[in-house]
Amino acid sequence: MNHMQMKPLSGKEVNYIADSVANEDMLIKMCAAAAAVSTNSQLGQAITEHMLVHEHHMHTLIDALKQHQQLAPTQAQ
Repeated sequence: MNHMQMKPLSGKEVNYIADSVANEDMLIKMCAAAAAVSTNSQLGQAITEHMLVHEHHMHTLIDALKQHQQLAPTQAQ
């Protein structure tokens, strides 16, 4: 869907995406910490790969917000 066909996100949708970004960020940090202390190299590698999945999710969510940014209503000051 291109920018011209998108509708602005509701406040509830923006809050949901913001919460999801925060959750993905937390999971990235938890995976990084777990991989750092792992004594099993295979487990550490699996955790690192899982962390990359969460990074991808976070970037996808942020990109979605950026695409809708032009459609967001502005508030008069």
